[in-house]
Amino acid sequence: MPLAIVRGGGDLATGVVYRLWRVGFSVVVLETHRPTAIRRTVSVAQAVFDKTHTIGGMTARLVTPSDMAQPGVHDGNVKVLIDPRGDSIAALKPDLLVDAVMAKRNCGTSKDMAPRVIALGPGFNAPRDVHAVVETLRGHDLGRVIVNGEAAADTGVPGEVAGETGLRVIRSPGNGNFEASVSIGDSVREGQVIGKVGDKLVWAGIDGVLRGLIHPLAAVVTGMKIGDIDPRAKRENCFSISDKSLAVGGGVLEAALAKRL
Repeated sequence: MPLAIVRGGGDLATGVVYRLWRVGFSVVVLETHRPTAIRRTVSVAQAVFDKTHTIGGMTARLVTPSDMAQPGVHDGNVKVLIDPRGDSIAALKPDLLVDAVMAKRNCGTSKDMAPRVIALGPGFNAPRDVHAVVETLRGHDLGRVIVNGEAAADTGVPGEVAGETGLRVIRSPGNGNFEASVSIGDSVREGQVIGKVGDKLVWAGIDGVLRGLIHPLAAVVTGMKIGDIDPRAKRENCFSISDKSLAVGGGVLEAALAKRL
């Protein structure tokens, strides 16, 4: 099986991981010690906290660098390795490298790291930095493969969901750790207290279902995104990979398998 390394294990990255896993790639995900993924139920990053995490029949398992050298490590499960700097990339020699960190800037990925290198969203230029960029902005070009140029610039405005933009995003009122009084999948009402950061309360901005909440062990700072409310209020959507993530994953799969870019 060809080896794909995906930098980042959030919900968009998980759409990529799922598409690659489904067609037979052996996938290793590189994450931080305390991932800040919001949609944790559908993020392979959750394996950092829980050791294993299953999404849509795909199981992600936390491993160590020594585990990667053991026979049978490529057992069909996705491997999650704590390696935010990507130090393991050179040793693992992947056939495909995907930068799905979504930092809106290049954090050290270059196209000499693998035979084919693909990046998500703004901050990269193809073919200067990577072989291809996949558009992540909702709209007509979502999931499109860019081989000459860059993805759309970050607007700083959350994508629209059922007419809601900024109010659906929950942001931290201070520095520290978020202590939730609700769970992902719960229904909430506008103005409802859903938790606190230190002694500062956090309220829901709209009615809907909590689609995501940051892990309580992840450090947060003032203004940081810590939650997401879905105004469509379909609880089942909280536990399946989103249309956007799958569209982006499809773009990566196209770029990975294209005969030429």
